[in-house]
Amino acid sequence: MADCEKLLAILEEKFGAKRDLADKWGFTVLVERENLHALMLFLRDDQSAKFDVLLDIVGVDYLGFKDYEGPRFAVEYVLKTMKAPVRRMRVKVLVSETDCKVPSIADLYAIANWQEREVFDQYGVVFEGHPDLRRLLNHAEFEGHPLRKDYPAHKRQWLSTNDYLLPELEARLESKGYKIVARSKEVMPNDDEYLEGSRKV
Repeated sequence: MADCEKLLAILEEKFGAKRDLADKWGFTVLVERENLHALMLFLRDDQSAKFDVLLDIVGVDYLGFKDYEGPRFAVEYVLKTMKAPVRRMRVKVLVSETDCKVPSIADLYAIANWQEREVFDQYGVVFEGHPDLRRLLNHAEFEGHPLRKDYPAHKRQWLSTNDYLLPELEARLESKGYKIVARSKEVMPNDDEYLEGSRKV
């Protein structure tokens, strides 16, 4: 606990971070989004912290939370350090519904690339500076964000084409020295492949 208090004092002085009093059991700090990237860089590299593993990035929708007052969404970063594997912390950024953006940290932790895409897909949080921010779990034509509390749970959506991933795969193979001898062509769905009874548009 003494280590946490020492680290909190540094984070408060350098980045204006505050302890999240809502976290009764763990160690969570709140930071403004403009200081997020610098704080995460510090936590990863500074010897007093050395949180070199990003376990997860999660979205939170506070819509309907009892007695909650504040921005509707939060993005939380779960970190641990390999020098003391049981030592963990969370960093939380609050974001409003009307300006739902935070800076990307994909340049600091490679896994953040996929984790940020998942939060973008499910909650609609835009990660500014992300190298390839597109849906990860839902199809390319999906409208809305299914983990928002006001998303209609029984809503069905039409899928007419798949997200075409072969060019990305081919580029990655080429970057590793492989030669592509024949380029793939996108296969568009055909009417005979639609499920029986599906609505054709």
